[in-house]
Amino acid sequence: MPKFTVAEKSLLQAIDRNEMCMKEFDELCFEFGIELDEWEDVEEGGVVVRNYKIEIPANRYDLLCFEGLTRALNVFLCNKEHAHIYRVLSEGVCQKLRVLPETADVRPFCLAAVLRGVTLNKTRYDSLIDLQEKLHHNICRERTLASIGIHNLDSIEGPFTYEALPPEDIKFIPLNQTKEFTAKELMQLYKSDPHLKPYLHIIEKKPRYPVIYDKNRVLLSLPPIINGNHTRLDENTRNLFIDVTATDLNKAHIVLNTVVTMFSEYCDNQFTAEPCEIENPDGSKKVYPDLSYRSESVSVAYLNQGLGLNSDSDTVSKLLTRMCLTSHPDPSGDNIVISVPPTRADVIHPCDIMEDYAIAYGYNKIPRSLPDMSTTGRQQPLNKLTDLLRLELAEAGFTELLTFIMCGRKDICERLNLQLQLKEIPAVHVANPKAAEFQVVRTSLIPGILKTLSSNLNLAKPLKVFEISDIALKTPNRDVQAENTRNLCAAYFSTTAGFEIIHGLLERVMLLVDVVRDKDTGYELEAVDEPSYFPGRCVQVLFKGKKIGNFGVLHPTVLANFHLPMPCSVLEISIEPLL
Repeated sequence: MPKFTVAEKSLLQAIDRNEMCMKEFDELCFEFGIELDEWEDVEEGGVVVRNYKIEIPANRYDLLCFEGLTRALNVFLCNKEHAHIYRVLSEGVCQKLRVLPETADVRPFCLAAVLRGVTLNKTRYDSLIDLQEKLHHNICRERTLASIGIHNLDSIEGPFTYEALPPEDIKFIPLNQTKEFTAKELMQLYKSDPHLKPYLHIIEKKPRYPVIYDKNRVLLSLPPIINGNHTRLDENTRNLFIDVTATDLNKAHIVLNTVVTMFSEYCDNQFTAEPCEIENPDGSKKVYPDLSYRSESVSVAYLNQGLGLNSDSDTVSKLLTRMCLTSHPDPSGDNIVISVPPTRADVIHPCDIMEDYAIAYGYNKIPRSLPDMSTTGRQQPLNKLTDLLRLELAEAGFTELLTFIMCGRKDICERLNLQLQLKEIPAVHVANPKAAEFQVVRTSLIPGILKTLSSNLNLAKPLKVFEISDIALKTPNRDVQAENTRNLCAAYFSTTAGFEIIHGLLERVMLLVDVVRDKDTGYELEAVDEPSYFPGRCVQVLFKGKKIGNFGVLHPTVLANFHLPMPCSVLEISIEPLL
């Protein structure tokens, strides 16, 4: 979970608890649902200052900065009756930003807002930059889903345009630089920058890069990499122009609202923001930020039942208000009406409201009770069978393997000599694989075992190995479109094929699970030709007339594909039908 560092003295002053010791603050954090992870004493200007490192729930973006945390704790501690009200000013200038169609192929969304009359100092400036980085690492997923640009509005002039241009056509002075670079030159420059290098891949191979210009073609930003030096902030900046470019519109909306609500506290007109009209490529227009409050009605009985409590609607409303969810009883029924502020993007279901109710009530105060029924647990039959077979195969002289559940696309198709197109194999594919070895969920245990044998050719022969694990297959009639199947796979690798050894192992497994050789009620073997196996050396295993697997001597092409210089026999069957 994300963490941020805050000075003890500043934090305790902000929540009116100057005399609170570290142990008491630790208890307060626990009560509020956060954690005091660690503390450290550092010297600043000859004075020793204690800093707290606080761990925040991953979905509470509003607590990732000093402003948001102290605001929430003040309401929780009843220093304030309710949370602040955020609003967008209707009067005054409305900045405009036009999104051009070319951006659709690289980073299609751009939102913006203005904070006017902001009073910054070093502490507030550092907090703003720190929140920006925390959001980039957390909800923005290292800037891949969204990225934030904060600019000095006084140095630029609207209306603005968000467009995409070839990298050689983009020229500007980037932040903290003194000379002009093209975007292509910047990609080379930042490859040696440890801070910016991790983000270059997001746009580096795109034919066009996203850019934001003002009315006079002053470049504000090359998202998600760097801002222009022309719009850089300092502690004297009074008016902020905030842009968020994204591939996920919902994430962009959350990020923009978080920055605006946290730092609108320092505006002359507190907790207000000026709007920015976004014109989309299709001509539609929308005004951001959207700081509207969402109304939710939740049953008090539902909240009480989930926690084993019996509070009335007035009590529940007061407790939720302490969590910045301003609430009141619904006069028309046994419900409470909750006003969800724009800071609480984590509230998406009544169970999230129940969690806040539990925190405000106090986890330690929730009564413990024994269930009305007595139950006993037992091992799942499939897992029990798996453990018993693992033990028996080990006693038979086979060494157990534990291979990756994912593999490359070629591993389940070409390298097994299957005469099929990849799309004909019911494999579950990863949408954006980061490595060629982890592109699909395995549909067979054989590739993993053969890779292991290939990596251990120096060991004494024969090599006898096995694995009992899950594979995954696409299954359209299932609600999740896929299912796991527990397979047993064993291999014998030596100077001779060892077909009889693998055959004997199958007979031993069937004996252990009390399955007899019978066509109708047990198992039977039939000779077949499979492309992965040597012609005339493959047998399919049938259980009650249905195929559950194969065993045989691998085809020389398969051996060559996995760099195995000697014969190998394998057995792979599904053990689920044997239960």
